[in-house]
This record gives sequence, structure tokens and C-alpha cells, in this order.
Amino acid sequence: MKKNVKIISSLRVVLALGFLVAGANNKQAIKKPKNIILLIGDGMGLSQVSASYFFKDTAPNFDRFTTVGLIKTSAEGDLVCDSAASATAYATGISTYNGAIGVDLQKNPAPTILEKIIPMNISTGIITTSSVMHATPACFYAHAASRRSYQDIAAFLPTSKIDFIAGGGTEFLDKNKREDKRDLIREFEDNGYEVQTKGLPKKTTDKKQAIFLADDGMDKMLEGRGDFLPNATKMALDKLSTNENGFFLMVEGAQIDWGGHDNDTDYLITELLDFDKSIGVALDFAAKNPETLVLVTADHETGGFTLSADNGDYNKIKPTFSTGGHSATMVPIFAKGPGENNFGGIFNNTALFEKMMKFFN
Repeated sequence: MKKNVKIISSLRVVLALGFLVAGANNKQAIKKPKNIILLIGDGMGLSQVSASYFFKDTAPNFDRFTTVGLIKTSAEGDLVCDSAASATAYATGISTYNGAIGVDLQKNPAPTILEKIIPMNISTGIITTSSVMHATPACFYAHAASRRSYQDIAAFLPTSKIDFIAGGGTEFLDKNKREDKRDLIREFEDNGYEVQTKGLPKKTTDKKQAIFLADDGMDKMLEGRGDFLPNATKMALDKLSTNENGFFLMVEGAQIDWGGHDNDTDYLITELLDFDKSIGVALDFAAKNPETLVLVTADHETGGFTLSADNGDYNKIKPTFSTGGHSATMVPIFAKGPGENNFGGIFNNTALFEKMMKFFN
């Protein structure tokens, strides 16, 4: 009888171990995300992130992440990086010169993550508070020797096959303002896009969406931009998530950088808190869609922003700046979702592309 009890107990142990292994295998199976949401706070260094803890009434959404790393931001040939070289590194995996849009040191086009995954029938989206032709978003779909070639950059968009585009930039689409007189709005429509220039639509259709709500960059938050960024993020997620093959969405809080360049604390912080709202939208979506990886990072730090004690008063913070340009400080990366363990530690900006791309291969 005792022998039978031992056998039964052993079987129970084996079965229990079997369930544990099966459970572990299931967890392993969902460590590869189907969807990636990459949020880039342009110019957002660690001090900018820290400011959200002191200037927001509630806990910032950064608190919801479980993995944090650091990214080295230098460009090829320069210790201090600009948005173009950084975004090219993120979008293509190559290190290049400041000012380059999706090209290598010889100015040859480098395939972007969007160009690689669109043929896999994966949906894609780009949202920004700048013009969509500005450096950071441009590097995900265009190839140009100079970030200032806005008209050339814009010409890549109508045939890009990106499913959801939202930001500013109508002046680079208007045939009356373009040197080549091309009507890019018409070209969008000819390529199956629904174009919006008056405001975010109440709902999207089955068509690809091209939403341009400003001549160039969007209004500042201080000028009444409102909830464009979080609302556009939610709208994009609703649309892109209908694809069973998955999606990649890049969301840029562009004007954190502009506040840093202006050494304007109110400008910087209001843009930062707006970006934090959009992070919340992404994390809320991921909580309901567990095959989603959310990544939040910056292209570089702007302004040498610091949270100083005000005249020696350690209970009062006085934000200060050390430059009107960029700095070489590393930027944080926050990750949550399947595969997040790949984003801890310290790594080069080019590695972000490699880490994201392996999930789609």
C-alpha cells in the first residue's frame, strides 16, 4: 500500500512538473510580440523624464514599465547626435552622419523597418506633433542626403503604403508651394488614401489614412493643440490592430525637443506631459492586447536640461539648461510586453533596430 502511495505521489509530482513546463512554454511562446509601439520623445533625456514626476499631479506612465535601459546616442563622426542620424539608426540599424535621412555614409538608401515589414502584410503607422517630413518620422519611410529636403522627403509618402499617417506638413504637399508642382494630396488619393486636413476624423474607414493638420509643425500645447497626440494614437491603434498579422506604430512627441532648444521650461514640460498621455494610451492598449510590446525612448537629449535646487533650497526645483543645442548624454529606454527583457542594459542606438526587427523575422 505504501508503495502504491509513493507511486501515486510520484505521478502527481511528474504531472505537476509537466504543467509547470507547459506553462513556461506558453509564456515563452508569447515572448515574441506581434505588435510593436515605439514612442519617441524627441530630445527627452533622463532629466526630462524625471520632470514628469515633479510637474504632474499624478504618477507618470513611466511608472508602469518593468524594464529600463540606456541608449548611447552618438552619430557616425560626431559625439553629439541629431534627430536625423539617431532616427536613421533606429529605423535602419546603420550609424550615419548628422542630417542623414535613411541613408548611409555614402548617401546610399538604407532599407527601413517599415520598408521591410510592409511586404510581410504587417500594418504600419507614423504620428508626430511636427510635420511628418521632419527628421524623426522621415527616417522611417524616406531617403535623402539632407534632412532639410522636405519636398523630396514628402514625395516618398503617397506610395509608402503606410496605413496611418498623422501630423503636420501640408505645405510640402501643396502643388502651389512645391517647386515641381506635383499635387501630392491627389497622389495620396490615387494610391488609396483618405486625406484629412481639417481635423482628426471621428472614425476611420477601411482606406489608408493621411491626416495633415498644419502647414508645418503642429501648434504647441501652450497654444491649444489639445489631445491630438493621444487621440491620434488611440485612433491608429484601433485601425492597425484589425490586422491579424500585427503592426508597428511610431509615435513622436516632437516638441519636447523644441522646448529644449528654446530653453523654455513651460514649453518643454507641457509637451512632455502630453507625450506621457500618449504613453498611457499605448500601455492601456497593450494591457488588453498582451501580444503588444511598448517601447519609449528618445533620439537624443536637448538643452542640457537639469532639475537644480533653487538657490540652495533642496525642497524647491528650478529647471535649468546648459545649451540651446543637443547633448551627448545617454537616453533611457522603457520597455513593457513580450520581449521586454531584450531592452535592459546599455546599447548603441543602432541596436534598437536589430532588437525590434528580430521579432518580425
